[in-house]
Amino acid sequence: MNPPHNRIALVTGAGSGIGRATALALLADGWRVVFSGRRLDVLRESIALAGDPYGDIGQRALAAPADVTRADSVEMLFDFIRARFGRLDLLFNNAGVFVPAAPLEDVALAHWRASVDTHLTGAFLCTQQAFRLMKNQAPKGGRIINNGSIAAHAPRPHSVACTATKHAVTGLTKAASLDGRAHGIAVGQIDIGNAATELSDSISSGILQADGSLKPEPRMDVRHAASAVLQMANLPLDANVMFMTIMATTMPFVGRG
Repeated sequence: MNPPHNRIALVTGAGSGIGRATALALLADGWRVVFSGRRLDVLRESIALAGDPYGDIGQRALAAPADVTRADSVEMLFDFIRARFGRLDLLFNNAGVFVPAAPLEDVALAHWRASVDTHLTGAFLCTQQAFRLMKNQAPKGGRIINNGSIAAHAPRPHSVACTATKHAVTGLTKAASLDGRAHGIAVGQIDIGNAATELSDSISSGILQADGSLKPEPRMDVRHAASAVLQMANLPLDANVMFMTIMATTMPFVGRG
């Protein structure tokens, strides 16, 4: 674990999976980290996994429940960050939702809306608030990293809601990167494939392929994804990873089938 410093990070969806692993990696690297998600108890469980080697975990890791699909909840989250720290150096837009796989014609409108509201609107609302804070803090500027996923490049069968919204996140990343230039705000995206989390357990037991077969796919340790986010986060603001893809080496992403 590196000595603490004063850079402030916000991780959404920090209660589990990639968000939890990334928030813990940032914390171990010395960042002050706001763990955000819908459930306070789960966020506290995430923080507890860090231990307390310096005796200051209550000052460096904070649980801040929020629902990124609601503008008022996101505004309250950023008001809290502004009041507590006065600035934000990193936003990791990671909050996500998994909806049941279904043929396009059978996708429930509620599931479509849940995906749009979480992946796209949630990332937009957090980015909007981060821009407002980063443009006016001193020194101004900061970094935003969006979790795009492999779905931002290629679909799995029966995944229209996730695929469409993650493609849209790529558009958000590009537009925000352009708009952030004048204000020292670097915006990039990480596309992660088959990180081993509880939500991806079905991948290793068998998942639907483009040819209609069910096949298991390899996964990688989620800590590798977290390390990649950390690498992006620690760049100086005059350098930016616009897009990074990190994935299990032999997953079926590049190729035909």
